[in-house]
Amino acid sequence: MIGCDRVYFHGILAGMDTVEQRFWAKVNQTETCWLWLAATDRAGYGVFSFNQKPVRAHRFAYELLVGPIPEGLELDHVKARGCTNRNCVNPAHLEPVTHAENCNNIRSDGGKITGAKQRSKTHCIHGHEYTPENTYLDPRNERQCRACGRARTAAYLRRKRATAGVEASDA
Repeated sequence: MIGCDRVYFHGILAGMDTVEQRFWAKVNQTETCWLWLAATDRAGYGVFSFNQKPVRAHRFAYELLVGPIPEGLELDHVKARGCTNRNCVNPAHLEPVTHAENCNNIRSDGGKITGAKQRSKTHCIHGHEYTPENTYLDPRNERQCRACGRARTAAYLRRKRATAGVEASDA
């Protein structure tokens, strides 16, 4: 490229011999968090290309500095360790936990409602009580309100009938 002082060979910055050098060039180490400055995924986690495959940057940093993530566990950004910043790659802020533990950790970062918070709800958003008779589990194992489901179905059928009536009168 004209005006560019960096030279790339097959996606690797010339002069950066190792994967580690390429990785750390994309990290801003502050006093607390080590912020990922390059690409992120839709969830806000840093993404790094390793062996021509995308890996999450915090996982790469953890395995590089701490060691392998134990089988059956995933990394959690733990507030008690300093942050819940998804683009932080500081291994001191990460803890291997089970998926259930990770889901139960209540987030203050605007993320999805977590398992513990969701299970503590006694009523749906429309005020119907979650009772065994009024609750079912969907294919994602999430509670759904039967009364709301009936209302959604009835509204859908009314719209469908109204549309069919308009189409029949046009013919």
